[in-house]
Amino acid sequence: MYRRILDFLNKWKADEYRKPLILHGARQVGKTYALKNLFAPSAFPKSIYVDFRRDADVRRFVKNHPDAKEIIDYLSLRFNASIDKDTLLIFDEAQEAVQILTAAKYFAQDFPEIPVIITGSLVRLRLRQIEMEEKGGAIRPDPEIDRNHQDGHNNFLYPVGKVQYADLYALTFDEFLLAYNPKLYEAVKQSALREEPLDSGSHSLALQAFSLYLQIGGMPEVVDQFLKTGSLLQARRKVETLFGDYLADMGLYQISSQTIARTRMVWESVYAQLSKDNKNFKISSIEEGKRYRDYLNSFDWLELSRLVLRCRLTKQHVSHPLTPDGESVFRIYLPDCGLFAHEAKIDAANFQDSIANNALAGYFYENYVAEELSARGMPLFYWKGKTSSELEFLLESPEGFVPIDAKKNSGKLDSLQNFAHQNSYAYAIKVSANRFGYAPQMRLKTIPFYALPFYLDEHFAQTDE
Repeated sequence: MYRRILDFLNKWKADEYRKPLILHGARQVGKTYALKNLFAPSAFPKSIYVDFRRDADVRRFVKNHPDAKEIIDYLSLRFNASIDKDTLLIFDEAQEAVQILTAAKYFAQDFPEIPVIITGSLVRLRLRQIEMEEKGGAIRPDPEIDRNHQDGHNNFLYPVGKVQYADLYALTFDEFLLAYNPKLYEAVKQSALREEPLDSGSHSLALQAFSLYLQIGGMPEVVDQFLKTGSLLQARRKVETLFGDYLADMGLYQISSQTIARTRMVWESVYAQLSKDNKNFKISSIEEGKRYRDYLNSFDWLELSRLVLRCRLTKQHVSHPLTPDGESVFRIYLPDCGLFAHEAKIDAANFQDSIANNALAGYFYENYVAEELSARGMPLFYWKGKTSSELEFLLESPEGFVPIDAKKNSGKLDSLQNFAHQNSYAYAIKVSANRFGYAPQMRLKTIPFYALPFYLDEHFAQTDE
């Protein structure tokens, strides 16, 4: 399966000033596969892959020798291979040997020509655990502290300023569509680039593919299962297994059994919170008498592990850059449609009927939009006006603000009108099941659900990659 991260990785490879790369991402989103099976074979003549969880010998060595020269010499002997600028070094499950992050500093300083990628789904969580154990310092973004601090974890030192970062998410809809139906993918892409509607037959096929994606999501194992078997049931069983795995992971690197329990309660209540009239996350709805501060560690764990997407509130008159209106008022989404559908406990037959009859709840579509934005590094904000008017997402572009609403079909323009009374905007987007359209009086673009990822890539591409 093609992954969009490959475009970033190829740019990273070609950058003469590249630094060691830390690739973040939730468990099971395909980091190892993308690096080992897709990027390394196509981009480098040689590669060495180290799994710190499985390879105890290398793990022990790196923990005691966080020096790039020593690591290079050791790996050369261990794998009987010369290591040079044409050798990609992949260090996986880095949370098991965080000293490899210290080594990244010395790779950057002393061996900048050697390509190094460090990854692991729980790296951020392990670092936060170290920070909490040592009461701060080791991973704070302060160069002076980081240069001098040695914290007892075998001289762990965080390489501030010496590494680059990237994130990998589950397959976005365009990645799913390319794997599912390449010809339809190309038709949708061209339609989106031209902002011209597909013919009715192709539009119907694209919406069918989109409804499949809403049900099974983009976790690579799930998509692979569906592509091989064509069975929604088997794919959703795989989602159920992954959901349970994530719940089990929540016992790792937490400070107390109470925090573990609260983290699980938050994650299992995302659907319920979004299905309320007021979609803001309410702590009191899962534990009476508690407040946001009681759940800080839980939200921290979930965000660091990329298991929730937090959408922050901005109110009334807004300005650049967008900033949240307080820290305790927000909405959260799940990072995968399949996980969201599983948490909603809606079976495949009812899901299909709801799609066909235009009865699927709007927050399924909101969750989808949140995923697509987050996968492209775009911060999530929603807007509320003086009355009950609100816009589900608000983006920034060089031309100005771009409000986004996700609607099943047509929707009222009251909220956009209220926003326009208080703010200027470049144009607005309504993401829906309808085909492309434009209402000039409100500068409102209608974009089909299936075309959104292509539109975002064309108009909101990150230029700093």
